[in-house]
Amino acid sequence: MADGMKTELVSAIHLQEVELNWSPLESGQKRKHEKEQTFTVEEAVETIGFGRFHIILFLIMGSTNIVEAMEIMLLAVVSPEIRCEWQLKDWEVALVSTMVFMGFMACGALSGYIADRYGRWKVVFVGFVWSSYFSLLTSFAPSYGWFIFLRTMVGCGVAGVSQGFVLKTEFIPAKHRATLLPLATVFWMIGSMLIIILGMLVVPTLGWRWMIRFSVTPSIILIFLFKFIPESARYNVSAGNHQAALNTLSKIAKMNRAHLPPGHLVEPTVKERGNWRILLTPSLRRTTLLLWYSWFVASFIYYGSVLSSSELLEKNLLCVTDPDTEHAVKHKHEDGICYCIPFGMSDYQTLLISCLGESALIPVNILLLNVFGRRISLSVLQLLAAFFFMMLNICSTMFGFTVLLFLLRSVVSMNFNVVYIYTAEVYPTVARSLGMGFCTSFSRIGGMIAPFIAQVLMSQSVVKALSPFAVACVLCALGNCLLPIETKGRALLQTS
Repeated sequence: MADGMKTELVSAIHLQEVELNWSPLESGQKRKHEKEQTFTVEEAVETIGFGRFHIILFLIMGSTNIVEAMEIMLLAVVSPEIRCEWQLKDWEVALVSTMVFMGFMACGALSGYIADRYGRWKVVFVGFVWSSYFSLLTSFAPSYGWFIFLRTMVGCGVAGVSQGFVLKTEFIPAKHRATLLPLATVFWMIGSMLIIILGMLVVPTLGWRWMIRFSVTPSIILIFLFKFIPESARYNVSAGNHQAALNTLSKIAKMNRAHLPPGHLVEPTVKERGNWRILLTPSLRRTTLLLWYSWFVASFIYYGSVLSSSELLEKNLLCVTDPDTEHAVKHKHEDGICYCIPFGMSDYQTLLISCLGESALIPVNILLLNVFGRRISLSVLQLLAAFFFMMLNICSTMFGFTVLLFLLRSVVSMNFNVVYIYTAEVYPTVARSLGMGFCTSFSRIGGMIAPFIAQVLMSQSVVKALSPFAVACVLCALGNCLLPIETKGRALLQTS
């Protein structure tokens, strides 16, 4: 009995010591610590993962690429028609493409600045409506001068639409970006093929004006689908609108049948959004300068491949290394002012097959990105592009030309895709749209120069016209080896 009482007494003393050591303040601090759990947008995006929202995002934003591709590729289909209608010289035809890219360049950096300051969604939507409206007006152009002006306005709108890539990237988890973003090339391919099919079916019967009017139809449908795309949560937190960002993330989590991380959303408000100086800070200066050249080359070789193939087919320059006067006369209009050779059915088919090349090698693109990363992929693709440009100088059959063109379009398309992805990943949220805007502006300089080489110089020498594209690729491949940052598997930074 005494032993039992002794045991109880010891237990009571021990319990009292425990109670004395326990502090209400410590308990409160523990509860407070538990309540103060926080998370960032990056953590929320990764926790939510991939789901139904991303499928809808992928389809709608991908469809904007269809419209963008139709607007750009329309130039390759319309060029022979307006050459005939307005009796244009080579440089006048090239000027049309150049002015479109002039509009793109002028509005590229501006749209990036506005997107970082006032939101991505607004810029993409306004740019989309703007480009569709002026594209429709193009079909009523009464003269060559009006046609150029209206297509320049279309270029301004397309610059805003290109910010959709940033909006899309900011919602995709890191491990899915290398797979989903290259797949967007499928939509560009669909747009390119649609405009070629429209040209094939409509131009011979109703003319190029009705082809443009029909091409605006997808734009009208997409305008009503934009309401399903929210503003970027990353932009909202950088602008101090945490509640809007939280509401967006909550809706995405609900759609994906997932949950947000425990705690509340905390990220600092950034006042220096859209400041171009961020792009030239010591940590980003080399990357920015090299990317400007990479974008220049990406656009230069892409539109060079598109317009070169169109020119080679239109003027029947296959196996003609140096077109002589006699060859030119055979393909001139009766009054001797201009070439006037509308595309035949076989020409449209060749362009269609080459468009398939833009998406046929997507698995290779994904493999390169996941295994070798972004920098090595860029260099490899640019060296391959240089090789295929020079291969076009070799005389071959139409089948051989089609295969080469297919491979060239595949490589230049993959290169454009990788440079898009790298740019969206390497810049912080506070300057991501501006960085993309400046890069797209530099890319359009390449787009402005390409027509004068692919469409004007081609009439003098096929070799001279194709060599600049190959040289630009080699120089860019060497430059990409100096890029200091690899973004493979890296989280998107909020600030620099």
